[in-house]
Amino acid sequence: MAETKYIFVTGGVASSLGKGIISASLGKLLQARGFRVTNQKLDPYINVDPGTLNPYEHGECYVTVDGHEADLDLGHYERFLNVETHKINNITTGRIYQNVIMKERRGDYLGKTVQVIPHITDEIKRNVKALGQTGSFDFVITEIGGTVGDIESLPYIEALRQLKWEMGHNCLCIHLTYVPFLAAAKELKTKPTQHSVKDLQQEGVQPDIIILRTEHAVSEDIRHKVALFCNVEPEAVMQSIDASSIYRVPLNMQAEHLDEVVLRKTGYDPGKVPAADMTSWNAFLEKLEGANEEVRIALVGKYVQLQDAYKSIHESLSHAAAYCNRRLVLTSVLSDDLTKDNIAGTLTGQQGVVVAPGFGSRGVEGKFEALRWCRENNIPCFGICMGMQVMAIEFARNVLGYADANSLEFDERTTHNVVDMMEDQKTLINMGGSMRLGAYACQLKRGTKAREIYGKDLISERHRHRYEFNHHYQAEFEAHGMVCSGTNPDSGLVEIIELQGHPWYIGTQFHPEYSSTVLRPHPLFLSFVGAAIENK
Repeated sequence: MAETKYIFVTGGVASSLGKGIISASLGKLLQARGFRVTNQKLDPYINVDPGTLNPYEHGECYVTVDGHEADLDLGHYERFLNVETHKINNITTGRIYQNVIMKERRGDYLGKTVQVIPHITDEIKRNVKALGQTGSFDFVITEIGGTVGDIESLPYIEALRQLKWEMGHNCLCIHLTYVPFLAAAKELKTKPTQHSVKDLQQEGVQPDIIILRTEHAVSEDIRHKVALFCNVEPEAVMQSIDASSIYRVPLNMQAEHLDEVVLRKTGYDPGKVPAADMTSWNAFLEKLEGANEEVRIALVGKYVQLQDAYKSIHESLSHAAAYCNRRLVLTSVLSDDLTKDNIAGTLTGQQGVVVAPGFGSRGVEGKFEALRWCRENNIPCFGICMGMQVMAIEFARNVLGYADANSLEFDERTTHNVVDMMEDQKTLINMGGSMRLGAYACQLKRGTKAREIYGKDLISERHRHRYEFNHHYQAEFEAHGMVCSGTNPDSGLVEIIELQGHPWYIGTQFHPEYSSTVLRPHPLFLSFVGAAIENK
């Protein structure tokens, strides 16, 4: 069996260049050639995981099937490759140091002075190589977060330097940099790229491939100039130009021969490896970019000012719209601003409404108004996680007549705790420790819309929440038309609620957006978008 190849993607000049998209795109191209591929993200911040980070700072928190709270780039990896990621696919500096300190406390280092080199770098290398040592992958593509030159990234770059020496042609570095266009001079400038590569070289790493992130096409002269000054072959200097969609990037990088150059530099003969079969990918892209009719969806949430805060929901709606031959027009609605007086004016014209997840009481009253309006006006509505919890509270208030119905998260004095915390969670006090995380089974009730959508009795979906629907209210809810159509077979916890007699009014305690991919759109999103299309 061939040795696992390790590819590292670093960034220079500026952040937010799209290292995650380049990593996922390369993974897709290699996978389409028949290789087994996984992607990994190394994050330089000291948080142990992104679960406690504000979405305004870091975008959404993605959750893996094994219950790890991860960087949003893991969502890109799964959506592109259609392969599940796990805890080992996302490593932070916080976790690296936590592991090393725990080993030191146990005496694992036998009295040695614990230092960044070799102990921190060895721990980084151990986590990187752990994926390859499973024997499950031909390529492990590791994205190093941050920008070269950042003090936080130094241990990761040093670990990369060591791995390149240890592994030879089984390890290579792709450096993604920004090439600015100066309008006054009317030309692209490569000097920032040269300095970025110089910084990388000073840290002991020579990039094997340079990808120039640009808004304007890069000429052959510029490519040769970068190659000359950065010690890289001209054919290993490529451009990543602005694309109409992130899903076009794999095809753009295929046109740049990225997969061929990677194969050659890791010891393969590209001519002896099957060409990348992108047939299914192209079919999706044709639907995505070729749709003429639109479907209008409103996303109601408390973090809508930052587009990455609900990244997976946005992408899941895009997948579903494309497969329904529609162009998604998504309107972000800040729930803080919604009131009984402006709700109709805000949401009229929307064919469907998604009420987003979140934590804390801010913006909740606006979500109540959005749900009431959708319920009373037969507008397709999808409540996700807290969206489902608020859906239950609104129903208890305005249909069952419990005016003070609430979640214990928002009001500890409520006499109708429609949403509550499980008893065994209340003893866990550390942030994140009391959450239900990862994939859990859900039994679907025959004769319900949820059972019809999934087409099977037992499903598994990912969770990230602390509070639950209070099952003591289940009988009363169902007597008034709100059916608990999905429950956990082990605990009996309610996972899905749906309103009978409504075109589409479903809430899920889990996060279906985490498992929607380009080639396997989620059935709930497909059904929801289909209902929105029918709502003229």
